[in-house]
Amino acid sequence: MHPNEQTLEKFYSAFARLDSDTMAQCYAPDASFDDEAFSLRGHEQVTGMWHMLCDATKAKGRDVWKLEYSGIKADVTGGQAHWEAHYRFSTTGRMVHNIIDGRFTFTPQGLIATHRDRFNFWAWSRQALGTPGLLLGWTPFLRSKVRATAAANLKKYLTSRQRSGS
Repeated sequence: MHPNEQTLEKFYSAFARLDSDTMAQCYAPDASFDDEAFSLRGHEQVTGMWHMLCDATKAKGRDVWKLEYSGIKADVTGGQAHWEAHYRFSTTGRMVHNIIDGRFTFTPQGLIATHRDRFNFWAWSRQALGTPGLLLGWTPFLRSKVRATAAANLKKYLTSRQRSGS
């Protein structure tokens, strides 16, 4: 197994356990992350997002959390993985089964430099948000609202962590 495949294996096995500290060890200091809800730059933002999501799942949905991953492939520069998350969306309490494909680049030290997750936003929004997601999930309006809410939640979470010294 290529060392970068080992990094992805470490990342996803930690994610399955909601171990955000181990997940954070997999990212480079100047890492970037992008998906349908977040566009993050730097270790603090990227790993802060994982800490926030893992903490929310532990607090409001550990009983239903399940992560399955497969298709991990990587070489010296890039990699990919397929993962499926089953969880309770903390904002609405609705159950979600999100199907995601991740693409990665790596530093020479074997850390994740860029991470791009892709998933069907409309399918996610129908599950997570119910009727509003069904009716508006395909619109730029709802995407923008979800991104703005996610960014505000992460900013609040990071501020709270800084105050508590975490």
